Amino acid sequence: MNPLKQQRVVVMTGATAGLGAHAVRRIAAQPDTRVVIGARGSGTVPPGAEVLPLDLASLDSVRAFADAVARTLGDARIDILVLNAGVQNAATEKRSAEGYELTFAVNHLAHYLLARLLLPLMADHGRLVITTSSTHDPANTPIAPKTMEPQALAHPSESSFGSGVRAYSSSKLCNLLTAQAFAALDEVVLRRISVVAFNPGLTGGTSLSRDSSRMRRAFLTFLMRTVFRAVSLFKPEYVMSTAERSGELLAEVALGHVTPPPGRLYVSLVKGEPTFPDPSELARSRDARDRLWRESAVMVGVE
Repeated sequence: MNPLKQQRVVVMTGATAGLGAHAVRRIAAQPDTRVVIGARGSGTVPPGAEVLPLDLASLDSVRAFADAVARTLGDARIDILVLNAGVQNAATEKRSAEGYELTFAVNHLAHYLLARLLLPLMADHGRLVITTSSTHDPANTPIAPKTMEPQALAHPSESSFGSGVRAYSSSKLCNLLTAQAFAALDEVVLRRISVVAFNPGLTGGTSLSRDSSRMRRAFLTFLMRTVFRAVSLFKPEYVMSTAERSGELLAEVALGHVTPPPGRLYVSLVKGEPTFPDPSELARSRDARDRLWRESAVMVGVE
């Protein structure tokens, strides 16, 4: 490395397994690049990558991680912040340390708080990438959310068959709305920080359901190989991608090699190639965006 050349700093969640592991290997292989990963364990990370403890099911852990990043980096700035981690559960009975429904807490609240805490540490002209999913859109997923009710997502009244999938698609809508909200911030606009919401598409070999039972994982594999494959003949969004290809595109988006057209922030992997569709109507709603921002701020305890 040229000691006179400033390192590019990348901070990432969801980098120790699945598509994130493939993405971080490509990112870390870039010259003059320093990678800091937040994770519950060390997992499998590229040589030279730094791992700091992070449990997204605990907002205290998120705050501790943000403090640790600040101490570790010193005067260096974050050039690329990739918020990729996510979970999907069979139902909605599990809770975070603060008592919020676990999928909503991990996929949305923790990353919302982390982005707010790390934004002051980001470099001008930096890039914020948030992983979302086409499951947020009723046009692709019939059970996708049609309203934005943050309190109902944080405290669901019941847990039943299919509630876990609904919670996941709702959390992915939250990710898109959060990306829209950050992109609209005066600070982000003035500092020319780009914001991208990335949909890796239906991906095999992910770690989303790693905490699920063996039977549930087998059932999901069956769905992907049969039902989803049949649906993909009519809906290209259901064409399955490999974790390697999804990770490759995530890296390309993070590094700025793939960027949405001006005025857009949604990148969706369809049939192995990046596309730039409109997200759902609800994902483009300013009222839903602002309501989610306000209520999430209260839940995580920031102004």
